[in-house]
Amino acid sequence: MAAEGRPGPGGVPTVPVASGHSIPVLGLGTSHRGGYSHAAVVHALQNCGIRHIDTAKRYGCESLLQRAIRDSGVKREDLWITTKLWHSDYGYENTKKACLESCERLGVGYLDLYLIHWPDAQIPGKSNREVRAETWSAMEELYEKGLCKSIGVSNFLISHLEQLKEDCVLTPHVNQVEYHPFQRPQELVDYCRSRDIVFEGYCPLAKGEALSHPTVIQLAKKYGRTPAQICIRWSIQNGIVTIPKSTKAERIEENCKVFDFTIAEDDVEILNGMHDGRHVSWDPSFIV
Repeated sequence: MAAEGRPGPGGVPTVPVASGHSIPVLGLGTSHRGGYSHAAVVHALQNCGIRHIDTAKRYGCESLLQRAIRDSGVKREDLWITTKLWHSDYGYENTKKACLESCERLGVGYLDLYLIHWPDAQIPGKSNREVRAETWSAMEELYEKGLCKSIGVSNFLISHLEQLKEDCVLTPHVNQVEYHPFQRPQELVDYCRSRDIVFEGYCPLAKGEALSHPTVIQLAKKYGRTPAQICIRWSIQNGIVTIPKSTKAERIEENCKVFDFTIAEDDVEILNGMHDGRHVSWDPSFIV
């Protein structure tokens, strides 16, 4: 099931979100690790068809992105901007305040997608479940007011989503989770699909670990592509909205050239079989 629908403003295919909007299946991730490149973001927007930018308060580059978006000349209405709420801002009032502050740093009047970044609340005297429910109530309000066109979560497992279902009104529109050939949480993907939650995958290259795997290298040779293109294309063909990160213009360009070939089903299955459960990022499985 390839996550590819009609092309969006930059030519990248989009998939529908339960909020009524459409999200580009390929985005550009940003991070507090590995630095930030203004030139690379501008290049991605101007020359690579990227219209989906993924960031977070924790990454510390929201205000830098404001400048890059402005310098790119791409219209706000043609962009999909995602940012995330860090646990230091969880809680009803704090969430609403943090959203406005993120909008201000990004220089936008609304967010296309706002995510609760992590299921662990770390608030003394309150359970994680209680804080997540309180925080999600604020997210629902931000959505109803139009400040966030879509709302969702990140790193949430089935147990966290089930609790939210019992405690709140709206189902998250998106769940953004680690996804690459070594970490393919199919049960979670299937659960999200059953509830019309778009599944987004970060770390599609497993922080580079997948690029040197013999199977990926072999398939890259077979298709005349790079290992990164194989990993990204595989993720998209599995129905995942995919968000690779890079601060190098040439790598971003490479990562975007994944819509002019298809990996055969047999080869998709070979890549699916590489799953060994390893995380290259955070593991939320211990959080209640």
